[in-house]
Amino acid sequence: MSQPPDIGRFAPSPTGPLHAGSLVAALASWLDARAHGGQWLLRIEDVDTPRCVPGAADTILQQLATCGMVPDAPPVYQSQRDALYQQALDQLTRAGLAYPCACTRQDIAAALAVNGHARERHGELIYPGTCRSGLHGKPARAWRLLTTQADQSADITWTDRRLGLKTQNVSEQVSDFVLRRADGLWAYQLAVVVDDAAQGITNVVRGEDLADNTARQILLQRALGLPTPRYLHTPLVLGSNGEKLSKQNGAQALLLSDPLAVLATMNTAAACLRLPAASGTLAEVLAQWVQRWTAQWALKSSGERFHHSPA
Repeated sequence: MSQPPDIGRFAPSPTGPLHAGSLVAALASWLDARAHGGQWLLRIEDVDTPRCVPGAADTILQQLATCGMVPDAPPVYQSQRDALYQQALDQLTRAGLAYPCACTRQDIAAALAVNGHARERHGELIYPGTCRSGLHGKPARAWRLLTTQADQSADITWTDRRLGLKTQNVSEQVSDFVLRRADGLWAYQLAVVVDDAAQGITNVVRGEDLADNTARQILLQRALGLPTPRYLHTPLVLGSNGEKLSKQNGAQALLLSDPLAVLATMNTAAACLRLPAASGTLAEVLAQWVQRWTAQWALKSSGERFHHSPA
């Protein structure tokens, strides 16, 4: 029996047009899908509605098409998938793996200070488990995943196709993370896990800044009985201050005014992936990079760690 095709995806948040950093992630995911002879899907991650910019999703679709990357199916919008997320939360709640939480950030900081653990992890307070035993008469605000699961180890180990072997103890290093926020919006971790499974995603290719989320997502996949995709985290494009290039960090919209500008922009993105500069039509250039990416994948399939060789 033949195996189902590999399926990759690009999942931008519509907080504005694509910039140089997001184009690298889009190109990497597209090339990986094409190198596997698989499908490339697009998911608009608009679940955080206050941050979304009207019209940005359409702009992103147009930019991708201009760069020769058209998804193989109509895009999926997270804002239309509330029922799927609720089903997942209900499943976790029935299994005793999710619970309501009444804590504010101030409550968490105070509890940590009392126990002498007032430290932050990437600006995020590590939850001390206050509401695991109940709400203590307070109203519920958020919902959290119980990371100290009796039948699941909180030690998560996986092999990233670029970064190699990674291990994280979610219970100790992250603790019970939020599934539904206090403002009623779905948290990124739950939405992405549910959507990847619903879309049949086999290969997740995304920026290295999201690698730290992987252990949480694998733990959540196991709790929901969902498959775990293969992960590849690409190098980040950095701004002038050395931090990840983002809209908050001065990233400019892509220059796609004419074919020469498109080709120059694509070559810049390819260079971040250590792919050689290419010339010709956009279709020819993309075909060259697919061949190069395919050759690199052959290394992985023969047992070596996936990497991009310098041009």
